[in-house]
Amino acid sequence: MTHLTLSPADYAVVDDRLAGWDARLAAQYPGDDGRRQPVQTTYVAADRFTPTLAADWGARAQATADAAGGLAAVARDVGLGGGTDGDARVEALAELVAHKLATEPIEDLRLDFEDGYGMRGDVVEDADVAAAVDQVVQAYAQGSATPFLGIRFKCFEAPTRARGLRTLDLYLSGLLAAGDLPDGLVLTLPKVTSVDQVEAMVYVTQRLEAAHGLDAGRLRFEVQIETPQVILGADGTAPVAQLLHAAAGRVSSLHYGTYDYSASLGIAAQYQSMEHPVADHAKNVMQLAVAGTGVHLSDGSTNILPAGDPDNIAAAWRLHARLVRRHLERGIYQGWDMHPAQLVTRYLATYAFYRDGFDAAATRLRNYVHKVDSAIMDEPATARALAAFIRRGVVCGAVTRGEVEEHAGVDLPTLHAVALNQPVPN
Repeated sequence: MTHLTLSPADYAVVDDRLAGWDARLAAQYPGDDGRRQPVQTTYVAADRFTPTLAADWGARAQATADAAGGLAAVARDVGLGGGTDGDARVEALAELVAHKLATEPIEDLRLDFEDGYGMRGDVVEDADVAAAVDQVVQAYAQGSATPFLGIRFKCFEAPTRARGLRTLDLYLSGLLAAGDLPDGLVLTLPKVTSVDQVEAMVYVTQRLEAAHGLDAGRLRFEVQIETPQVILGADGTAPVAQLLHAAAGRVSSLHYGTYDYSASLGIAAQYQSMEHPVADHAKNVMQLAVAGTGVHLSDGSTNILPAGDPDNIAAAWRLHARLVRRHLERGIYQGWDMHPAQLVTRYLATYAFYRDGFDAAATRLRNYVHKVDSAIMDEPATARALAAFIRRGVVCGAVTRGEVEEHAGVDLPTLHAVALNQPVPN
């Protein structure tokens, strides 16, 4: 007859020894909190923003596609129209993307006071900050603001630090003078080279919250990874992982900066790209750093733009569609767009990614949730991944609620619960 050797006192010793790690694990790796992650971020010089900018970009994107024969023709040209029912699938894809371009062409917009704006002196930049605040307030009043909207101010390196802080301070003060801060507010700290700079940004957000009577933790920020110092520190550590935990939960996402990072490693300009080996190495480290933290991860941009003659536009679309698909397949669900016509292939490639994988994912999720015997026995972790994949497709507009209910046999609350490892609602 078997018997237990370990006593309740032994269990208590183990619990006591691991209590500290249990607490750190819960605090540092809380997992996905369910907040929406945009599939793309658009950067525009801050002085060029108007309340109609997103709609204008969507119209320009659609017009460029129409000049090339329409969204379905573009989809086929970039390789998104295969399969036995390819015509029907590509027409459905085109219809969904046309709706997106007409209703929500930009998901995340950044008014740029950094590289895309330059150094113009305090008088000019102060005036442009005030004008930007007015335009943003109008956009929210008119209902034309993008779901996520914020600014990128100048970095915390010594030459630009004071100017960056001044712009941040003026922008937030201006928004608060007009009312409450919008839910989609995003602040971007660029060209981070050390954990110290992130800690300094935490201090700044705390001071601003106290000064304006905001709830503690209300101000979060993105960190742009554009320098090798945060991927590999002088001591051999990975500061990009450390800075997340030094920020006390205030870092919302990490964004890879394609060209600053590549240039800092001496990569010749013609070879700088989102798929260069140095780019993949940096993003692999970033992906490991954010795993389990709930912090989002974004790829960068390509500077090969769909502009000029039709051949150049077509070639740029093929490149962009391939790069978007590439980072999606690697588990990076966001990237930057720098030109209106890039929205065409951003959404065609993104929607095709989710729709191509939907049928298989929906079947497996249905079998898991409803305990149907099948040739694949999925573990709970895989079920979460299946649900998260479908949920991302729904949130961005690639997959409809009706398709989920029909093919996966679950409603959206159940999908959400499985994706976030929460109790399934009755």
